[in-house]
Amino acid sequence: MTAMATEKRPAGGMSERRRTRLRLEISREAARLFWKQGLAATSGDQIADAVGLSTRTIWRHFRSKEACAEPIVMQGVVTLMSVLHSWPKDSSLEDHLAGELVRLQHETRPVDLTDEMLAMKMIRLADREPALRTAWLMACDQTEQQLRVIIGDRLGRPVGDLEVRLHAAAIAAVVRVLDEQIGVAFLVGAGADTTELIDVKAAALRFAHAVRTATGGAVGDPIA
Repeated sequence: MTAMATEKRPAGGMSERRRTRLRLEISREAARLFWKQGLAATSGDQIADAVGLSTRTIWRHFRSKEACAEPIVMQGVVTLMSVLHSWPKDSSLEDHLAGELVRLQHETRPVDLTDEMLAMKMIRLADREPALRTAWLMACDQTEQQLRVIIGDRLGRPVGDLEVRLHAAAIAAVVRVLDEQIGVAFLVGAGADTTELIDVKAAALRFAHAVRTATGGAVGDPIA
């Protein structure tokens, strides 16, 4: 047995990291097809062809064609979650968001912009596709679970604390609503003023204000 460290592999022989990458690649191609030709007109065979895999392999990784959208939809909140995880206690939410979003404009982002745009398209498409809506709501649930950890640590309370859970649920709702509104503004237009969405400092202020409102001011201030 070699002394070299090896990546742990599950029973099926594929490492978890490779499995995650493959699921995301499948999800990208599925999302492109869903946006281009619609959910109903897209088959598992088409998704498999687009990725260069067998249809059987697709079904080994996803329970349905609609579920193929889940990994790419989650990419829509990865950047925000990474920013919130790094939120120092001595900084306000406005200052931290503005600084991090400006920095990410000039550095490598946690998620490729192409993936974020695909996620935005799936979130928008979910308005009229209940099956895709499920994928988006599952991503929001994962966001809420992460927010419990972030808020619990910030308030010095356990993740299962009722107040922590309520604040996490409220902030997850803010993320969901604002992401849906951003999707409409960028993809549809609908006469919306996108100034606040394009300007990162304005976007930071908007998000922080919504978080403060949703949590009754309990989340947003620096903590001594």
